[in-house]
Amino acid sequence: MSPRSAPVNEELRRRSRERLLQATVELVAERGYEATTLGDIADRAGSARGLVSYYFPGKRQLLQSAVHRLMHQTLYAALEQEPRTEDGRERLARAIDAILGLALAQPLLMRTHMAGILQAEGFVQCPEQQRLAELLRDTVARHGSADADRDYPMLRALLMGAVFAVLLPGAAMEAARLRAELFQRYGLDWGMGVPPDGCTPPDGTLPQGGRAE
Repeated sequence: MSPRSAPVNEELRRRSRERLLQATVELVAERGYEATTLGDIADRAGSARGLVSYYFPGKRQLLQSAVHRLMHQTLYAALEQEPRTEDGRERLARAIDAILGLALAQPLLMRTHMAGILQAEGFVQCPEQQRLAELLRDTVARHGSADADRDYPMLRALLMGAVFAVLLPGAAMEAARLRAELFQRYGLDWGMGVPPDGCTPPDGTLPQGGRAE
C-alpha cells in the first residue's frame, strides 16, 4: 500500500481536530468543565488520548478553541441565512443576536468559557478564534467602519460584556435590555436581526430610535 499523500494526511488531521473540538463542546455542555476529562473527550471523539495533547496544550485551551469554533459556526450561519443580505446594518444585528442567542442556549458552556478567559490562561489566540475575529471584523467593516481593526475590538468587548451580563449568577440582566443597548449604540432598528427566543422589547415598548417591522 502506497503512503498517504500530504494533502490526505492534512485532511485527516483536520477532521481529527474537529472531532475533538465538537466532543469538548458536547461534554462540557452536558457535564460541566470539572466533570469532563481529556480521556472522556478523546473517547467521545473516537480518538487516541495522545492526540488531545498533540493538538492542545491543556483542557482549558481545548475548551476555548472549541467554544470559539462554535461561536464562529453560529455567527456564520446567522449571517448567511436566508434571506441572505449584504446590508451592513442587518448583518450586524444578526451578529449581535447570534452571540446573545448562543449565551441563552448554552449557558453552562458559555459561562465556563468566560470564566476560563478571566483566569490565568487568558485569551487563547487559536485558529478558531482567528476565524471568528475575521468574521466579526468583516461585519464591522460592512456596517460602515472606516477602521475595522480599531472598531472590531470594541464590538468584541461589548459582545463579551453582554454575554457576561446575561449569564452572571444572581445578577443576570435581561437579554432584551442588553440587545436594546447594543442596537441603540450601533444605530440599529429593533426589527432587524433575529431576536433570541423570548427577546421582546424591554417593558413591552420599543427602545428610543427603534421601530418594529
